[in-house]
Amino acid sequence: MSERAFPQHCPYCGEQDLWPHDETHGSWECRGCLRAFSLKMLGLVRPSPATSGSADS
Repeated sequence: MSERAFPQHCPYCGEQDLWPHDETHGSWECRGCLRAFSLKMLGLVRPSPATSGSADS
């Protein structure tokens, strides 16, 4: 993938009318519910090793 991914839905109302907010990378505004939010990539996670038995021992 050559371009950065962007949100498809507002995390608050589910609306798809999203626009970049300010000049800050990862900031978006929803014109459906009039909220502004930001997204941040934290990193990649390694899958935990499969365990046998119950998860909460």
